[in-house]
Amino acid sequence: MSAGVDIVVLLVAAIFALGVGAQLLAARLRLPSIIFYILAGLLIGPVWELIPSQVFGLALPGRPFSLSTFGPDPLAAIVELAVAIIVFEGAYHLRIDRLREAPAATLRLVTVGAGIALVGTAIAAKLAFPIGWPLAFLIGALLVATGPTVITPILEVVPVRDRVAAVLETEGIVNDVTAAITAVVVFEVVLLGGASTEEFITAFATRLGEGLLVGIIVAAVVFYLLRYVDLSPGDAPRNARLLVLAGAIFAFAGANYLASEAGVAAAATAGILLGNTDHPYEEEIAAFKGDVTLLVLSFVFIVLAGILRVDTLIEVGLPGLLVVVAVAGVIRPALVFLSTIGGRFTFEERAFMSFVGPRGIIPASVATLFALQLQSPSVGMGTEADILIGTVFLVILVTAAVEGGLARYVAQRLDVIPMRVIIVGGGRVGRALATRLEERGENVVIVEGDESMVETVRNAGYTVVSGDGTDMDVLRDAGAENAKTIVAATSDDDINLLVAQLADAHFDAEDVIARVNDPDNVQPFEDLGVQTISASMATAWAIDNQIERPAIANWMTDASQFGDVQEVEVTNEDLFGRPLREVGPELPKFCLIALVSRDGETIVPDADYTIEPGDKVTLLGRSDAVREGMDFCQA
Repeated sequence: MSAGVDIVVLLVAAIFALGVGAQLLAARLRLPSIIFYILAGLLIGPVWELIPSQVFGLALPGRPFSLSTFGPDPLAAIVELAVAIIVFEGAYHLRIDRLREAPAATLRLVTVGAGIALVGTAIAAKLAFPIGWPLAFLIGALLVATGPTVITPILEVVPVRDRVAAVLETEGIVNDVTAAITAVVVFEVVLLGGASTEEFITAFATRLGEGLLVGIIVAAVVFYLLRYVDLSPGDAPRNARLLVLAGAIFAFAGANYLASEAGVAAAATAGILLGNTDHPYEEEIAAFKGDVTLLVLSFVFIVLAGILRVDTLIEVGLPGLLVVVAVAGVIRPALVFLSTIGGRFTFEERAFMSFVGPRGIIPASVATLFALQLQSPSVGMGTEADILIGTVFLVILVTAAVEGGLARYVAQRLDVIPMRVIIVGGGRVGRALATRLEERGENVVIVEGDESMVETVRNAGYTVVSGDGTDMDVLRDAGAENAKTIVAATSDDDINLLVAQLADAHFDAEDVIARVNDPDNVQPFEDLGVQTISASMATAWAIDNQIERPAIANWMTDASQFGDVQEVEVTNEDLFGRPLREVGPELPKFCLIALVSRDGETIVPDADYTIEPGDKVTLLGRSDAVREGMDFCQA
């Protein structure tokens, strides 16, 4: 094997190692991983160029790698393959039913909002640089895309309400597709070809249509094979994972063969369709795709950041920073506030969405591919290529670092993170409770001291803090200082009593509740002022409800599918002083006020009952309607 091949293999291994290290560091610091991917790429790329060839008499090697390390064509192939997997994985996790959280705002954000981002960014680029409108609109088209690669990691560490997350995730998926196709059409048809507006629209529609068609066909074939074909018993889960991965790559490659960048639309379409169908091995496929995506995402981001040249970033300099300010500080807030007019979003939620708009893999990868073509001797647009890639990467670097790094702080300042519920004890009871609470939109953290149980809880997808629940520092690390509810749910009554007493004495939670396993301990718990749930009594109540009240028992037991009951304090000042006969029709359909609590007394209100400050209302109805009703009462 030649020395050149050995070096490339060593670099690839080093990049994967850096990617895994960046992911671990991001998880530890609860920051988006893209920040560390880019930092790793910059360190082994442009930053390395700044290091002297000798330090303290020790000779250092030259820049570890550059574009010539892989070559433009192999690099383009690697990037496109990675984009196929990344876009498919992001789309696979996008649930169509979540779009009901804010359908109007989502539609406006990916249409009107995207248009504002395109035109606004193009104007900013034209004013900042001495370039023509075609290149300005190319920069604008690329920077429309936010993308799941940067939004999802932020939402993992900033658990905002479902309606906010749904809008941001959907915007990322849709804009990845439209931005990539728009950018390619602008590049090939307008910048290089000088075509008319009519030709631009035709080229865009053709690519989008071909991508949608290929994605639908591939999704249908893969679904049929998963659902109706024997994939070899024993090896079926593995074969299903490989089949879906092959389908994602084929959809992308097949559509790209028909028209460049139609593959993005195909991969996204196939991902959304498969992710929203009932097919076997869904959990195994999702986990496998997530792991593969992390590897290719880290590799591509590190490589793309690594091939940047210092002089390219210096060349864009102050004009590039002005574009960053315009994109993040002016255009993003404008398009978000315009797109969410008249919706259910609070001012604070709209401000948070305005802040969170980092750019991701699509602008980085497509800009790199464009720059490679512009720098070729046949085109001879090296200056334009430097402005393009320098500006795009500067926006990515700044928005990813600033918005990703500060997102949690900004969310806390704006108070858009739902108050958390802490459950001490990750056993069956704790996990079952966490599941029900998370389905209702609560931000749940489980505290568990047993390492094997910590692994079980974490693998089940819950947020878990490892440690002794009777330790004040552990409870504080779990967020007890801003918890709404603290539940002691272990199988040991002594531990539950101590946790409840510590929480009640040192933290300002609204409710502190303890599970009591031995019925003889109920009275001692209550004598100490601890709210208790007796395991034996709870079981008896459940059986009695099933016998005497089967309809309401089934309704409550399967709340995620049928209905929900929630109590919430009314803080919407528009409701104060008004009778229920006026308030009722304003509630969402399939939601009603069943009970009202005031000054410790709970009643079934009549139509003339007047809502007053401090009232707590119990909402009964369909799950999604109850959630909307809670937002309405607290607006």
